[in-house]
Amino acid sequence: MRKIINIFKVADLRKKLAFTASLLLVYRLGGKVPVPGIDKSALKAYMDGAIGQNSLLGLYDTFVGGFFSQASIFTLGIMPYISASIIIQLLGAVIPYFQRLQKEGELGRRKIIQLTRYGTVIIATMQSIGVSVYLSSLTAPNSDLPIVTIAPLAFYFVTIITLVTGTIFIMWLGEQISDYGLGNGISLIIMCGILANLPFVLQLEWDSGNMSASPYRYLSLLVLVFFVTLFVVGITTGTRKIPVQYAKRVVGRKVYGGQATHIPLKILTTGVMPIIFAQALMFVPNTLASFWPDSGFSDFMNNVFSPTHAVYNIFFAILIIIFTYFYTAIAFNPVDVADNMKKQGGFIPGVRPGKATADYIDKILTRVTLPASLFLGLIAVLPAILFSVFNEEVSYSLMSFYGGTSLIIIVGVALDTLQQIESHLLMRNYDGFLKSGRIRGRSRRY
Repeated sequence: MRKIINIFKVADLRKKLAFTASLLLVYRLGGKVPVPGIDKSALKAYMDGAIGQNSLLGLYDTFVGGFFSQASIFTLGIMPYISASIIIQLLGAVIPYFQRLQKEGELGRRKIIQLTRYGTVIIATMQSIGVSVYLSSLTAPNSDLPIVTIAPLAFYFVTIITLVTGTIFIMWLGEQISDYGLGNGISLIIMCGILANLPFVLQLEWDSGNMSASPYRYLSLLVLVFFVTLFVVGITTGTRKIPVQYAKRVVGRKVYGGQATHIPLKILTTGVMPIIFAQALMFVPNTLASFWPDSGFSDFMNNVFSPTHAVYNIFFAILIIIFTYFYTAIAFNPVDVADNMKKQGGFIPGVRPGKATADYIDKILTRVTLPASLFLGLIAVLPAILFSVFNEEVSYSLMSFYGGTSLIIIVGVALDTLQQIESHLLMRNYDGFLKSGRIRGRSRRY
């Protein structure tokens, strides 16, 4: 408690915490504003059944903080921004123009951010069209009355403008948190949406009677979530130390160098980004299906790309492995590390400086990334495995909190935010959260 109280003794840290909390509160309150022209009671009755039958809709609803089922102005959430970031980073790997921007420092970073914003608007527009078509096709349960209460053309226009504006506003909130608050704004918004759904999921599970009927099953799940969280923290913070020796240099009467150190190569260099990127792409089939509601194509896509289907989980795991290697290649460049070591007189014992050092580091990075990517893929599909093991007696929404995307994002973002808070405390001569050592978060922020 003393260390928590120390957080509020630092004026700058106290202001950052208040600023971050206030913007997250704005995000949650703003999401309660519905899109105009919808019968809210009929929509809620429909969505309660639809999300229960289509777990992909429930998963998307979890990522956007439950605002999809409410047809909120924040229905799209931050996912268009994530998709635009994926596209820009993929283009940076194959197109020379984007590669030059990545090497131009602060000016290039600002240009990339600007292009990402433009891409966010385009993707949000496409997704808002699909959502408006989907909502206009719905009818109230046990009746033929449409849920949309205004003319279709006016509803399309208002909904598209509202949803795109809501996404831009959320993107702005995330950037403000990253610049003036604590932690990464985009990641915190996603984590806030996930955690906000947990009480409702627990309430629905309790109302269903499953908890009272088989309490030991839920106790075993509680033990399981502890060990899964333990392994997630271990993989997220684990490092592979590469020894480095610096040669002695005599400058005048002073001797420089000669010390031995190491390169802390993180096992999971990418953090939670592969999970978020892969999850954003897995929502694409459902978005395409929303353009043709009540059709065979829509039924096929919603069935095959349901989180409990084997095809969905296979594609999801493969995408996670691919994105882990791809994002690792972007986040860590062995050639640059080897060149900097050579310029400073450093070398790895038994390895020649220059290209041989870069190849050695790349070889180790490839080896440690493989188990990390397989681990991420396994944790991501763990909810589907548990769902089938328990014979569907436990809801998939609850399973998603015991593994998969939700747990990894929560753990990763929490470690990253705690690491920033600890840095502020140590900088002002306060103790960190741990008696010995420091909290190790992600080395690469979103």
